[in-house]
Amino acid sequence: MRICRRAEELTPFFGGEFVPTMGALHEGHLALVRRAKRERGITVVSIFVNPTQFGPGEDFEDYPRREEQDLRLLEKEEVDAVFLPRKEEVYPEDFATTVRVDRRLTGVLCGKYRPGHFDGVTTVVARLFGLVKPKRAYFGWKDAQQLIVVKKMVEDLALGIEIVPVETVREADGLALSSRNAYLDAEQRRRAAGIFRALSAGRGLAERGSCRAGDLLRRVREFLERDDLSPQYLELRTVKNLEEIRSDSVLEAAPDGEELLLATAVPLGKARLIDNLRFRAKIIRRTPAFEGERK
Repeated sequence: MRICRRAEELTPFFGGEFVPTMGALHEGHLALVRRAKRERGITVVSIFVNPTQFGPGEDFEDYPRREEQDLRLLEKEEVDAVFLPRKEEVYPEDFATTVRVDRRLTGVLCGKYRPGHFDGVTTVVARLFGLVKPKRAYFGWKDAQQLIVVKKMVEDLALGIEIVPVETVREADGLALSSRNAYLDAEQRRRAAGIFRALSAGRGLAERGSCRAGDLLRRVREFLERDDLSPQYLELRTVKNLEEIRSDSVLEAAPDGEELLLATAVPLGKARLIDNLRFRAKIIRRTPAFEGERK
């Protein structure tokens, strides 16, 4: 396994599989690596805690950094190269570019509460793509908005890189794996499992036949409240373009329906936990003509 700290060292690894990470690796990251390895091409993993995607008062300084442990894990997975750049390698002194995706995708969900976050994400990902020059890059569904935004950026800029989505990896009780789970104490960790239970209850309601979007969201909130969890946001949107589903829309379970994203962010202690589930449904838009029906 080659450890590269400068961009010029990456040349022998161009055209392969790429897994960008911020380190503090767990089984979720390793699932991305294993998916990449199945392509049997050269596999490169980057570890870079990107300062431009953290806002004022966020956890950039405290974000877990475990370089030696991460390298041992990646060596065990037999990756070909690990890119461990310094900040100056990613953002040279005269760096003057920001890559920005339309606010319809980046100004909602997490972007509404983390202004500038996705500008930092798309800028660093575009920069890493230019340095690593991969054929395919791997992103997890746990960070669904990030995946959708990066895929749109690649399509719009015709970068010629295939974005490969990988399913969320969870603990036995359903909690989505995240580097920020390390911030939770024992009681918070117990309550955190309620996020998956709540989202599952909402998806289950939709998959049983027909329901209003507002009823689905109310059910999820009820489950969150059982574990004393207060979401920063809880929304139902389309996967295609993150269009919000109106609360009076009717969802009819259908395997050939539109793919929907039930997403939430839950502050818990020092952590801010995000999670989502996807399902398919046909959407019947409610209009004022239906108001009399409820009277």
